[in-house]
Amino acid sequence: MNTLRNISSVREPWVIPTYDVQLWIGRQHPWCVVIPVINEGDRIKNMLNKMSALNIPSVADIIIVDGGTTDGSLNVSALQDLGIRGLLLKTSAGKLSAQLRCAYAFALEQGYEGVVTIDGNDKDDSGAIPDFIDALKNGMDFVQASRFVVGGVAENTPKLRDFAIRFVHAPMLSLFSGFKWTDTTQGFRAYSRTLLMDPRVSIFRDVFVTYELLAYLSYRAPKLGYRCIELATARRYPKGEVPTKISSVKGNLSILSVLFRACLGRYNP
Repeated sequence: MNTLRNISSVREPWVIPTYDVQLWIGRQHPWCVVIPVINEGDRIKNMLNKMSALNIPSVADIIIVDGGTTDGSLNVSALQDLGIRGLLLKTSAGKLSAQLRCAYAFALEQGYEGVVTIDGNDKDDSGAIPDFIDALKNGMDFVQASRFVVGGVAENTPKLRDFAIRFVHAPMLSLFSGFKWTDTTQGFRAYSRTLLMDPRVSIFRDVFVTYELLAYLSYRAPKLGYRCIELATARRYPKGEVPTKISSVKGNLSILSVLFRACLGRYNP
């Protein structure tokens, strides 16, 4: 198989943050799981141990994309023992969307048919990953986790965040995209290779630095007729703690700004 098929004709205009490949064992499966992290400490360790126990490495290659961890939680030898196949370290500026651009470009260049993304803070049920891959196999292009559809579980979600998702973020993206979304801020989702490479989507641009890519894809994919679905999952916040990189005031205002820009088509190519 030519792992770089369809890349040469679209790769030239891609803008990808610089990154170092700290670990790469090679592609084993048609699907990969991308985990963006930065200083997640025991949360990422616990999560990776759960994924190993669930035998996730037998169905998809796990690739971690690090935004600059300094807490010692990403020891390469320990990662290999848990079946991790890749570790990328972003070396240029930017936050979540910049990390994802690094990982998605790497995944496409390696020939993966689709990518599952799950946050590295151990709030999501990684046991659902095979269901996301099955959805991609069955022709879906965008699979979004939802704690709010039938069968989903929302545990200890901060009240303000719960309200904002249910009554602001998801309704706005539903209205402007034409697809009924219920849970649009979380990063547990999956994309087909076709969607990620579509020049009408054009995810490899430097306008995507923080959380823009999440809202943009939720808006853009349905508008272009891509097949989207939400799957019921569990998202559990620990009691008394909110493991998140979004600050309470400034961060939430930034999320709202991104939402409005996405819904108004400001991130369209």
